[in-house]
Amino acid sequence: MKASLIVHGGAWDIPPDLIEAHKSACQAALLEGWEILSSECHALEAVEAAIRVMEDDPALNAGTGSVLNAEGQIELDAGIMEGGGLEAGAVAAVQNIRNPISLARKVLESEYVFIVGEDAVLFAGTAGMERCSREELVVEKELRLWRAQRGAAASRSQEGHGPTGGDTVGAVAIDHRGDIAVGNSTGGRPLKHPGRVGDSPLVGCGLYADNTLGGAACTGQGEAIIRVVLAKTAVDLLKRGRPVREAATLAVQLLRKKVNGRGGLIMVDRNGNVGYSFNTPAMAYAYMSEDQDEAVIGV
Repeated sequence: MKASLIVHGGAWDIPPDLIEAHKSACQAALLEGWEILSSECHALEAVEAAIRVMEDDPALNAGTGSVLNAEGQIELDAGIMEGGGLEAGAVAAVQNIRNPISLARKVLESEYVFIVGEDAVLFAGTAGMERCSREELVVEKELRLWRAQRGAAASRSQEGHGPTGGDTVGAVAIDHRGDIAVGNSTGGRPLKHPGRVGDSPLVGCGLYADNTLGGAACTGQGEAIIRVVLAKTAVDLLKRGRPVREAATLAVQLLRKKVNGRGGLIMVDRNGNVGYSFNTPAMAYAYMSEDQDEAVIGV
């Protein structure tokens, strides 16, 4: 078994002028997480750190720079899970929180699994996390997009296929002890109905980890991913003896076959092998394992 980390910056039709920004964001997240993983910290620490980097990057749809909903607000979803005790924490439809993945981690460490809306923000206060203003999260390109799309046919576009996408960032890691962790964070889909929640924070749908098998984090059309329980489906393929790359490919094929869904996922198995697959025009990703000389970064 080897330590490994894989991250993604979303699976959608990434415009040419955003490709380098997505690659750079994934590379920065990988380096941050890998430094932590290499110091023999728990996989949860690496996943949280990697996702925080992507949440802070305005080029990606998570944290700062997220898409706006139909009312011009940013509502964020995030989830994190570890594969030893199957512990998980998730938040959804939260506002004014800069790093929702860290709030999800606080929920994981509590007696709860899932907290939503304003009550999740109140929970953040009791956990010592500060609120930020709406203005700190909104970036000009998403504000312009919201103004252009509002009331137009583009508001009916499917998740991840708007001009700047509507997708997720995620990470999957295995540490030197064989502990697996996964995490997701997202601003959701452009012009979404307030309160809409996709697959990203849902255990089994957007993310799943089991130390005896592996872990997966999904990205793409949330409503479709939920309906096929994609993350758990992908991990269960490992139980049937499928190699991790094949498991990822088969899961994405099932997404398309069963519900005509578009998206992707990243995975690790219990031995530290990594895999990914997507059926969208592009997916930004980066990964590193102990048996590699250098990181792999691509779109």
